Parts: sequence; C-alpha cells; structure tokens
Amino acid sequence: MSKIKVLVIDDSAIVRQVLSTIINETSGMEVIDTASDPIFALKKLEKIRPDVIILDVEMPRMDGLTFLKKLMKENPYPVVMCYTLTQKFSETSMKALSLGAVEIVGKPTSNLKQELGAQKKLITDAIRAAAKVKLSNLSISPTMVPTIINVQKKETADVILPKFAPVQSTPSNKLIAIGASTGGTQALEFVISALKKDTPGVVIVQHMPKAFTAAFSERLNSVSEVYVKEAENGDMIETGKVLIAPGDKHMIVENRVGKLYVSIKAGPLVNRHRPSVDVLFRSVAQSAAKKTLGIIMTGMGDDGANGMKEMFDVGAFTLAQDEASCVVFGMPAVAIERGGVKKISSLKDISKIMNAFN
Repeated sequence: MSKIKVLVIDDSAIVRQVLSTIINETSGMEVIDTASDPIFALKKLEKIRPDVIILDVEMPRMDGLTFLKKLMKENPYPVVMCYTLTQKFSETSMKALSLGAVEIVGKPTSNLKQELGAQKKLITDAIRAAAKVKLSNLSISPTMVPTIINVQKKETADVILPKFAPVQSTPSNKLIAIGASTGGTQALEFVISALKKDTPGVVIVQHMPKAFTAAFSERLNSVSEVYVKEAENGDMIETGKVLIAPGDKHMIVENRVGKLYVSIKAGPLVNRHRPSVDVLFRSVAQSAAKKTLGIIMTGMGDDGANGMKEMFDVGAFTLAQDEASCVVFGMPAVAIERGGVKKISSLKDISKIMNAFN
C-alpha cells in the first residue's frame, strides 16, 4: 500500500521539522515537502500532488485562511489545520471549517518540540482521517466541524450504560436518533435543514469538541424549520425539536412513564469518543425500542455499529448512509457488516425518510 503523502505549511522551522519527524516516523505516511508560507506552497503544488496538507494560520505574505479559501476553490485538497491554541481558537476554527478544512489540531504555545511530540497520535490519526475523505462530497454544504480523535483505551458502552431489557412503558411519540463523525456536520446540515416542523424529535451525536457544539447547533437552527439546540440535562424530546449532544459529554435517552428526555453525563470515553454514538443508540434501544428510526452517517471508525445492532434487535428501523454520499464510509460500513442495518440510503433520501417517519 502506498504511503500518505503530506505537505507541511508553517512559517516556523521548528514546527516543520517536528511535524516532519512525527510523520516520517509513522508507518504509512511521509512528508514529501514543506513550505514556510502559502506563496511558496502554491509554487510547490504546481509540481507535487500531496494526499493531505497540514496548514498553519498566521503566516507571512498570505494567511492560512486566505490560502485555504483559494485552494478549495481552485484545486481542493484534504486539509488539516494545525495552529496555536488561543482565545480565538474556536472562532478561527469555525471559519477554517466553513472554508473546507477537514480536521483541526491545536498547536501548543510553548515547548513546541515536547508538546507536539506528545500529540503524535492525534496528529497522525487526523492525517489518516483526512486521507480517506472524498473531496467530491465536501461541497454539500459550507460547514464542517472537526471530529475528536483520542488515544485512550477503547471502552464499550458498558462503562456508561449497562445492557438491560427495554422498558415496558411505550413512549407516546416517535424518536429519530442519528450518529455521525468525519464529514457528518456537512451531511447533518443538508438533512436537518430539509426537515418539516412535524418531524418527530431528533437526538444527535456528532463527534466534535465542546468548543463547537453550541455554535454548530445555532448554525443548524438558523437554517432549519425545526428547533435545534445543544442538549441540556433534562431536555424533553418533542416533535419539531433537534437535540445535539454537547461536546465532551455523553447523551442518554430516558423513558419516564412514556415521555422521553435526555440525560447528559460525564464518564469515560467510549470507542475513544465522548459523546459516543454507541451510548446514545443503546439508550434509545432501551427506552424507545420499536418507535425509533436510527441513522448512522458518514464517519471514520466503528462507533455506533454495536448500538445500531441493539436497536435493530429490539425492532427499531435502522438506516445507514450509502458509500457514494459519505465523506468517509467507515461507521456505516461497520454497522452494515455487523448486521444492524435494515436499509441503506443516499444522503438526499435521508431527510425524506425522516419527514415520513411520523
């Protein structure tokens, strides 16, 4: 298998050196060139074709965001932003993501060699995720939010919510549960903006840092007929309402005498994620069972595959986004392999199915 070819663009010689060492020491990838600013990078891109570009923001002659906008318009590449963690990090990140960046990695403000070295797994996982992106599917909508990539031990949903039989009290309303990761925020905007006000309540886990959850929810709310908000502990799930799990917290659906609510919980990472799709899907299987539509969308890894099988086993209608419309066909593929998917649909058909599920 050929190596992932990486171009590093950063005005710091130390950063270029450290990133090059990290990447070249990692199996399956290599740095094919570096550039100290975007002007030099544009000249190099006339001769080379990297699989992934790592890009800083504050650089001489042309800043990273201006370069990113030009690049995605004229000659798109999967781009991982790697820049300094400051008070404007979230604001800058949202702008970068709206311009087409695939992943964001925070760069430390001091001890660059030591701190960047400690982030080796984070950086290389971001590169692998970016390399799997289908560029043709990045233009569905203008916003992306980075996935969270963690290196801790891979735990299952059991550490948050043990398995038990579904509750006997049938919920009064239907429920739609969605899980997504890399490329998911683009797909979610496409889907949620097409929902009608009478669509059943929706709960969503999208892998994203906590700094982005509220802003992403507000953006979806601004382009949708349904009401979209960052979920809070005790929120009721209602028709025409979409609840997005807050970053760095798990979201669980609870059946309280026929009414459905969300509970927001701390706890260990599950499948190296928090929030975890598996945790949400298991809770839905236990609380709403047959009155649920479960949807697993674009994303890297296998989070949600086991939970979807549990939903399938209790009679929920389960749906996976098809490979052709996924940015990364990872989570849906694993869910299909594990036997938890009843139907495979294109992104364009998902909102139609959701609107009809009432």
